[in-house]
Amino acid sequence: MASLVAPPASRTPSPTTAPGPPPAKEMVWIPGGAFRMGADDGYPEEAPARTVAVDGFWIDRYQVTNARFRRFVKETGYVTLAERAPDPARYPDARPELLVPGSVVFRPPAGPVALDNHYAWWDWQAGASWRHPEGPGSTLDGRDKHPVVHVAWEDVAAYAAWAGAAIPTEAEWEFAARGGLDGAAFAWGDELAPKGRMLANYWQGRFPWQNLAADGFARTAPVGSFPPNGYGLYDMIGNAWEWTADWYTDHHAAASPCCAPRNPRGGSESASVDPADPAVVPRKALKGGSWACAENYCQRYRPAARMGHAIDTGTSHIGFRCVVRPGE
Repeated sequence: MASLVAPPASRTPSPTTAPGPPPAKEMVWIPGGAFRMGADDGYPEEAPARTVAVDGFWIDRYQVTNARFRRFVKETGYVTLAERAPDPARYPDARPELLVPGSVVFRPPAGPVALDNHYAWWDWQAGASWRHPEGPGSTLDGRDKHPVVHVAWEDVAAYAAWAGAAIPTEAEWEFAARGGLDGAAFAWGDELAPKGRMLANYWQGRFPWQNLAADGFARTAPVGSFPPNGYGLYDMIGNAWEWTADWYTDHHAAASPCCAPRNPRGGSESASVDPADPAVVPRKALKGGSWACAENYCQRYRPAARMGHAIDTGTSHIGFRCVVRPGE
């Protein structure tokens, strides 16, 4: 777990070597320690940069893939939130046609649009789910190694419980994403594309209409398609946003929520965890950015970047990975 101060001198440090064999295949030991979390020169919600300490933990080398999630569903019979008809009492003001299974899908406009309205490129689509990432008619053919998307908070929590794991805290996630490069802008250093080399799956071109796909991928990529960071972790930047376990709170007023479309069924978003008001939808913190982050809009393909997202909403660019903490 994390604390918001540097560890005292008497604190027993996490072992630099793993305390035993990995608890699951393709998990990597992160030794823990103190680091500078956040950034003072990024988006407002990233500030202030502060010293944080985390204990050692295991983390998935890769984002959870469609193949891994399919195994979970096959063994448990689990049905994701996007595949279930919502409770009308949860969304009392929703139009009837929205009270059916579905999720939020990226739909590129035909040309330039104003960037102050993300509904110009996000569309709630009946029938969209992890099995049908672009909506009815789309499939997972050829995408077994792509990160699973369209998973809401309760879906990832259920998967983690099945796997005997947990979802990382925001601090654990950022510490792991930095790969030992404390304070660097990106997971690999301070230059986005050194010598023109694409080191993560993000948007090249003028978002949201011109996708040059210079990195080789228009949307998600198979996990591990880009070089790992210093801890041997893949896709900590770009590809798919990742859920963290922390409730989202603004350190300062957040910038435009470019990457986190609201559920069109309604409900006011809040960081509150009080379930007394069914119209309030709490938010968790997302990290890492995605294939839909661009230089001209939403430059959140950085370890310090963060975004609040409603726990009842999946999208075509949000996935996750798991951690295991010794003794838990």
